[in-house]
Amino acid sequence: MEQEVLIVDYQPQHAAAFRDLNLAWIAAAHTVEEDDLRVLSDPQKYLLADGGAIIIALHGETVVGTCALRKAGEGIFEMTKMTVDSSMRGHSIGRRLCEAIIGKAKQLGCTTLDLYSNRKGSAAAINMYRSMGFKEIALNPGVYARADIKMRMEL
Repeated sequence: MEQEVLIVDYQPQHAAAFRDLNLAWIAAAHTVEEDDLRVLSDPQKYLLADGGAIIIALHGETVVGTCALRKAGEGIFEMTKMTVDSSMRGHSIGRRLCEAIIGKAKQLGCTTLDLYSNRKGSAAAINMYRSMGFKEIALNPGVYARADIKMRMEL
């Protein structure tokens, strides 16, 4: 990679790339769900307005990765909408996004960070989450049709 990848806070001009990158990875391995469409069509309303956050990985001016925090309760956040453009995978961008979102969660007063994933479609990501300290916990069914694993990190 010629240019360094920078992790920055989401700005409104990132909205289309945030939507398109996430829809691409979800559609490639799973079915896009109603909640995905809602969140990706209006991240300001469904992620940011109640105290969540979004970070963006930029390669030059191009958005190549995203990760978000959705507030789930007092001190509890869900790490969600984490993706890296398929052409940029293998450069540790996902790990950098994960590290940055954990830092952001701590800044926002998070004490419990949860995530939902899928063993089949996201095996590499699950291994990365484990290496960063996430532990598998009981899955509450019905949150996402595609989720077959829930992981948690106490901060």
